[in-house]
Amino acid sequence: MAGSIKRSTGIAGLDLALDGGFPAGACIVISGSPVSGLELLARQFWQEGGRTGTYLMLDAIPEEGMVDARGMSVEEMVAAMKGDRIIVDSLSTLIATLGIEAAQKLVVEETRALIEEGANIIYLLYTNLHTPFEESRIARAADIFIMLWQEVHGNEVERKLAIEKFRDEDLPNRVIPYHIMAEGIELSTTSRVF
Repeated sequence: MAGSIKRSTGIAGLDLALDGGFPAGACIVISGSPVSGLELLARQFWQEGGRTGTYLMLDAIPEEGMVDARGMSVEEMVAAMKGDRIIVDSLSTLIATLGIEAAQKLVVEETRALIEEGANIIYLLYTNLHTPFEESRIARAADIFIMLWQEVHGNEVERKLAIEKFRDEDLPNRVIPYHIMAEGIELSTTSRVF
């Protein structure tokens, strides 16, 4: 990773858990179900930078300021990546359409120059769509791997975030509860003391 410069995630509780945010020059994979809020987390990071980076939308009709990456080749996607906050929504679509080899090449090789220049690239990876082998290849390539999931207990939904990999940094020793709000994701930053 490029150095000690940190970029805010746009989520105060996540910045706290990451000791200031994402380090510049990091490849970040956020994994979860389509309703876990992973796209909200990515959007908050992108918006924190004033939308000066690139949000490549492969899954849906892009919103204002996003790049319509549906049907783009890997080379076209890389050419469209500008700024220091880049989102690929989603890597799952790329794996489904072009295969794991193309996705792995994008993450590991094709974007290397951007990472070395200090850009942060967030890739969204949807759970339960890929083989364990495909998921492990992507997780190994990432500098940071964040997992979002939810559990239903009776009539309550409990959402949790875990930072499962953080290259060259200490990992938090707990999962972090979070809430999905109209404005985005909020993390609970309090802990119980026993």
